[in-house]
Amino acid sequence: MTTITLKRTGQKVRVQVTILRLRKFGLWKVNKDTCADTVYNAIKAGYRLFDAAADYGNEKQAGEGLRRALQEGILWNTFHAREHVKGATKMQLEHWGIDYFDLFLIHFPVSLQYVDPSHRYPAEWYGDDGKVHMERVPMHETWKAMEELVDDGLAKNIGLSNCQGSLILDVLQYAKYEPQVLQIELHPYLTQEPLVNLCKLWGIAVTAYSSFGPQSYLELGMGKTTPSLLQHSTIGAIASAHGKTPAQVLLRWATQRGIAVIPKSNDHGRLVSNLQCGGFNLTEEELAAISSLNMNYRLNDPVNIEPRLSIFA
Repeated sequence: MTTITLKRTGQKVRVQVTILRLRKFGLWKVNKDTCADTVYNAIKAGYRLFDAAADYGNEKQAGEGLRRALQEGILWNTFHAREHVKGATKMQLEHWGIDYFDLFLIHFPVSLQYVDPSHRYPAEWYGDDGKVHMERVPMHETWKAMEELVDDGLAKNIGLSNCQGSLILDVLQYAKYEPQVLQIELHPYLTQEPLVNLCKLWGIAVTAYSSFGPQSYLELGMGKTTPSLLQHSTIGAIASAHGKTPAQVLLRWATQRGIAVIPKSNDHGRLVSNLQCGGFNLTEEELAAISSLNMNYRLNDPVNIEPRLSIFA
C-alpha cells in the first residue's frame, strides 16, 4: 500500500483506506449549480480530500455538499499581506462551514493588490481597470502569516503551490513550520522530475494537478493543438494491456510513484472510475514510456496573463 506521511504532523496519505488519499478531488471548474451534488457524490464514492481555492468561486456551494469532511484550501494572490491572510482564511472556512483546513496552500508565488471581498470575490487576476496590479509582499511575510494559521488552529498543515526549487529552498531557510506539500502541474507532457526529486529529498509531499494534460484546458481555449493524452497511442496501448481506461493509467502513473492526484469531473461515472485507479501496477518499462512523452509543456502559467509574472522563467 502506497503511503505518504506529512513530515511535521505525521498525517498519512495512502492509496487505499485513510483520512487523506493519494486520490483527491479537484474543484477547479466544477459548476456552481451542480457543485453541492458533485461534492456529495464524491464523498459517497470514497473521496476524502478536496482541492479548493478562493479563485474557483464555488466554496459556498461545495460547503453545502461537505460540512464536516476533511478538505484542502488555497490562499489566493490578493491575500498575501500578513494582515490579510488570517481574515481571508477565516472567510474561506466560513464558506465551507468547517473549523479548520487539513491543508492550506499558497496558490501562486505571486502577490497582487488587495481586493476587499465585499467589493469583489473571488478577486481573480485583474483590477477594476482590467489590468494586473502587483503588490510588494515578500514570500517570507506570507509564510509567517501561514504559520500563524497553524498556531491558531485554523490549518493543520501548510504548503506551497506552483513554486520552483529556488523558492522552496528559500522558504526552508526561515520556516518554523516547513512546507508539507507542493502542488504543481504535472502530467506526461510536463513531468518535472528534478522538482519532484528535490521535494522527496526534503520530505515534501507532491500533489499533481492537471493529470490529463491539455484536457482540462480545452474549454479555456488552450491546448487544442497538442495531442490529447487520453487519446495518445502510448497511453491507449498500456490501458488496453491492463484492462483500464486511459484516465486510470494517467492517474496510476503518478500515484505509483508516490505523487497525489486531484482529478475532477462533473460526471459521476468518471468520478467513480477515476477513484478506481489503484489495484494494478504499471511496469517500469510502461512508467518510462509514459515519462518519455515529456515536452516541458506547461499550460497553467501566469505569464500568459501578465508578462511580468514569468515565475517559471
